[in-house]
Amino acid sequence: MAGTQRLICPSDAVREGEDGVRFSVTRVTGEEPAFVVRFRGHVHAYLNRCAHVPIELDWMPGRFFDDERLYLICATHGALYEPESGRCVAGPCRGKRLLALSVEERDGMVFLVTNSDGREQV
Repeated sequence: MAGTQRLICPSDAVREGEDGVRFSVTRVTGEEPAFVVRFRGHVHAYLNRCAHVPIELDWMPGRFFDDERLYLICATHGALYEPESGRCVAGPCRGKRLLALSVEERDGMVFLVTNSDGREQV
């Protein structure tokens, strides 16, 4: 299946270590919340779902980073995730990962890479 791309947002909407941009993805089970953040110059996207219990990470829309802006944090459990890999490094889901989504940044825009049926690529 050839991949297609869906616009998420302009690149400048995703600033280094700042709030993320929320969007939704189509999965077999229906629409699910997702987000994109920028860390060390690169964009990273994940389903907005803690690896411990399937609840959204952000305590306010787009607030995914801890106070030091080094980790993504689950507002409910305090689990810490590496922004580059989605791997949990502290908390009840240590060793598990957030579900990463395939994104591409080009021409000043951030795109979600999807399958030909419109569902996200992981």
